[in-house]
Amino acid sequence: MIFSNLLRGDRIRLTALTSKDLTTVAGWHEDADFLRMVDARPASPQTEELLTQWLEERYKATDAFVLAVRGKSSEDLIGVIEFEGILWTHQVSWMSIAIGNRSNWGKGYGYDAMQLALAFAFDELNLFRLQLTVFSYNERAIALYEKLGFQREGVYRQFLQRDGKRYDMYLYGLLRSEWENVKSY
Repeated sequence: MIFSNLLRGDRIRLTALTSKDLTTVAGWHEDADFLRMVDARPASPQTEELLTQWLEERYKATDAFVLAVRGKSSEDLIGVIEFEGILWTHQVSWMSIAIGNRSNWGKGYGYDAMQLALAFAFDELNLFRLQLTVFSYNERAIALYEKLGFQREGVYRQFLQRDGKRYDMYLYGLLRSEWENVKSY
């Protein structure tokens, strides 16, 4: 039997996130714009020690997976994908993606990584539904999610305040059948 290469695409691959990667991730956490795209908490740097605790907790968890996004033939870390809060009985999970370095933004790495991550979630983990949230000002991420077939299911109105303005947070969901209609691998 021949299986598809589940964790490798044309330009990127998904691997384990290791403690060696945490220096890079800590660097991303020094960029307030990056932090404001991925977290509602105040943008603040994180130490490698705190990130090490986070990673250790994720790898011990039975309801979470963390995947590193790397170039096809490089060990350089491009981003991180996370599945968390998996409810195995219901086949449901939260997911998130972060492309860390600004020089990699807008180059299609997020799309490629999400294609692989969705195949992993639906084909390997046997999930039925994925959900995520995104801030209304993160237009690139919204376009990505909608291109992948995610449906906007709700709005947390005026959820956060940044620089004196209020912003919504959107809830998106994707069912296995919706993904099967738009997948392109």
